[in-house]
Amino acid sequence: MTDTRGIYKLAEKKTVSIYTDGACSGNPGPGGWGAVLRYKETEKELSGGERQTTNNRMELTGVISALQALKEPCNVELYSDSKYVIDALSKGWAVSWRKRGWIKADKKPALNADLWEILLELTEKHKVNCHWVKGHADNAYNNRCDELAVSEREKFSR
Repeated sequence: MTDTRGIYKLAEKKTVSIYTDGACSGNPGPGGWGAVLRYKETEKELSGGERQTTNNRMELTGVISALQALKEPCNVELYSDSKYVIDALSKGWAVSWRKRGWIKADKKPALNADLWEILLELTEKHKVNCHWVKGHADNAYNNRCDELAVSEREKFSR
């Protein structure tokens, strides 16, 4: 794209809001995740689950699945009630774990390294700005994600 002076300009990235949540019964046990993607007036819901998993794996899977659904690099406003996800991304912990071969600062192995690797690759494609929201509170999109996650979890609890 060029402007009127013939100077090449980069196209502006779209800004997408993503809300995610995970749910697990037993931890480990049956689990589910939900995500709501919002771009302007368009909303898309995603969800899934697993028969045997953990809450943190479901939290990560929700974020990964939402980012993978984006068709082009975007600016992402990520909202989650998971301190595990939000802090590890926004405070750079996950990047540090990867640099140390998936070892945390306390010398213990970082859990869910397989999912963190995928998520970090996606954060290199998209510019992700993290926001922690209080779970089960007044955020309608977070509450909807919780409903989706619980519904998926229940499919595996029967």
